[in-house]
Amino acid sequence: MQESDTNIIVPLYEDNHLLAINKPAGWLSQGDKTGDEPIINLAKLYVKIKYNKPGDVFLGLCHRLDRPVSGVLLLARTSKALERVNKMFASGQVGKTYLAISHKSPREKSGTITQWLSKDSDRNIVSASSTELNGSRRAVTNYRVLDKSESHTMVELQPLSGRSHQLRVAMKSMKSPILGDIKYGGARSDPKSIALHCWKLELRHPVTKELITITAPVPDDVPWVYF
Repeated sequence: MQESDTNIIVPLYEDNHLLAINKPAGWLSQGDKTGDEPIINLAKLYVKIKYNKPGDVFLGLCHRLDRPVSGVLLLARTSKALERVNKMFASGQVGKTYLAISHKSPREKSGTITQWLSKDSDRNIVSASSTELNGSRRAVTNYRVLDKSESHTMVELQPLSGRSHQLRVAMKSMKSPILGDIKYGGARSDPKSIALHCWKLELRHPVTKELITITAPVPDDVPWVYF
């Protein structure tokens, strides 16, 4: 990595305890078996250079965004902040709002989707059931249609749980798969991205207890420019 690589880091919120960035689609949140550079490493380099820190920089991942998803990615700059924010995510104390685009609009303009999700880790794919199955996990998502163009629909999604591929499966279940999400029935587009964006996080600051809202501008390319 080089100093110029940190240009990809767009800070949305930053203090001594937290760093929130706008993750571009196509980047891993953290390392995996592919060996590709994760964005958390670039964020560490950004902190190291900006604050002239010697040695290794601590940054902890508070949550994850799938590789093809863009938007707010929250990182902790101290182990205390990481522990506290992780507990907030686990207990549902963090408000999460996503935006998704589909070619097909949900039948109802708003509602709540409750599903039981089962993950096939070997294929990295999630299936949904209306009843509990052995090993499945309950997922609840609120949604509402925000806007429509001639060929696209924008949907706001608020996950009340934090399950793997939860929003992608929810959109598929409404017969409104996310654009580009071919794994769940979406029309093919940019191979590195799907039209799902983590737009906003709301939480109490882990140290000051102040209510903070962090928002990430949507990408400035197709299909987001349709709205």
